[in-house]
Amino acid sequence: MQSNADLPQHTTASQQGEVLLSLRDITIGYGPKVIQKNITMDVKRGSIFAVMGGSGCGKSTILRSMIGLLRPQAGRYTVDGDDYWAGPDSHRTALNRRFGVLFQSGALWSSMTVGENVALPLEMFTRLDKDMIRNLVELKLGFVGLSHAIDLYPSEISGGMKKRAGLARAIALDPDILFFDEPSAGLDPITSARLDDLILSLREGLGATIVIVSHELPSLFAIADDGIFLDAQSKTPIAHGSPRDLRDHCTDPQVHAFMHRDARVDPAPAEPVRKGTPHNGQ
Repeated sequence: MQSNADLPQHTTASQQGEVLLSLRDITIGYGPKVIQKNITMDVKRGSIFAVMGGSGCGKSTILRSMIGLLRPQAGRYTVDGDDYWAGPDSHRTALNRRFGVLFQSGALWSSMTVGENVALPLEMFTRLDKDMIRNLVELKLGFVGLSHAIDLYPSEISGGMKKRAGLARAIALDPDILFFDEPSAGLDPITSARLDDLILSLREGLGATIVIVSHELPSLFAIADDGIFLDAQSKTPIAHGSPRDLRDHCTDPQVHAFMHRDARVDPAPAEPVRKGTPHNGQ
C-alpha cells in the first residue's frame, strides 16, 4: 500500500500561482528533424495550461516530451524544481508517479472491460487488494459518470464514454499533474462541454495542475487560464497568454486568424500521442 510520502502532493490555496512545470529553451525533434525550438514556458500550480497551434506544429510532440516519451534535444525541463531528465531512470519514474495522461483516443485496451482498464494502474503501482481496487475503480468511474459501464468493453461504449473512461484511468492514482491530448477531438458540442466541466471539476476537486493540447476553441476559451501558441513554419512559440487574451489582444496575424477562424464560436462559453497498441475506436 502507498505510504503518505508516496502519494502526490496536491495544491493548497497558499501554493496556487507557484511554478510547477518549467521548460527553458527546449528543442524537440526526431533525429535531425527539429519540430519546435526555443520553447520557454511556465505552468503554474493549480492552473490549466493550453498548448495551442495549427495541425502539425508539434503540440502533441511537446506533450510526449513532458511525460517522458521523448527526450528533448536541448534545454531544461523541471517538475517542482527537479530536473526531469537528470539522474537515473528511477528519478523519472518517481516523477511520473505524479502524472496522469489522457490520450486522444482514450487509449483503452479492447480486450479489457472499462473497469479493468481503470484498475490497471492500481494493480501495477500499488499493493491494494482486489476489493479495495474495485472500490476505487467504482469511485473513479462514478466521478466521470460511468458507474454503469464498469463491466462493458470499449467496443460497447460511445466515443465520449471512451474519453471519460480514459479520464477515470488517468486519475486512478490521484495524480497532481494531468496531461490531456486533444480531449474534445471527435466529440459533439454537448459531450465536449460536459468533458470540459469534468476537467474543471478535476482542477477544483483534486487541486490538479493540467496541461492540455487542443485546437478546439470553445473548450480552450472555457477552461484554460494560460497557454502558448506554436508556429509550424518558424518552429518556435510566437505567443503566450490565455486563449481569451490571445483572441482579444494578440495582433500576430497567424494567432488572430486561428482564434477567430470560426465566427460561430461563442467567445465566452460556459497529432495524437502514441503509446502501445490500445483500442482506438471513436
